[in-house]
Amino acid sequence: MSTLSKLVSATVIAAGLVALGGSAAVAVAASPAAPAEHKQSCFFISQWEGWKSPSPDVLYLGVNMHDVYKVQLSYGSTELSWPDAHLVSISRGGDTVCTALDLDLSISDGHGFRQPLMATAITKLTPEEVAAIPKKFRPN
Repeated sequence: MSTLSKLVSATVIAAGLVALGGSAAVAVAASPAAPAEHKQSCFFISQWEGWKSPSPDVLYLGVNMHDVYKVQLSYGSTELSWPDAHLVSISRGGDTVCTALDLDLSISDGHGFRQPLMATAITKLTPEEVAAIPKKFRPN
């Protein structure tokens, strides 16, 4: 092999190694970071003690006398603010609530009319967040 061929081969190999190293670095940089620890909080339906609604698309659920969960609704109902409205929860299978999918809710006027409510998110509030809720909207 001539000197020129050896030099071209060495250059091609070096370029390949650089490209490999560069793509490996890009692959490492592009890989997603480890997901943050997300603590899921669940409760039993039997622990749910009350509810209040500050707006047509938000419910506050009182759980275990001290805990409050905020339920975000995709489409709410102005009936949530009616004094004689009843929140109906249907349990299908399990008796724990961990995600919005575990809630099958509707609002009833007490006279046979029920309107379905679609929960999109449920979040356990911190004591500070609970304290920030106006007293008339706290479920406990």
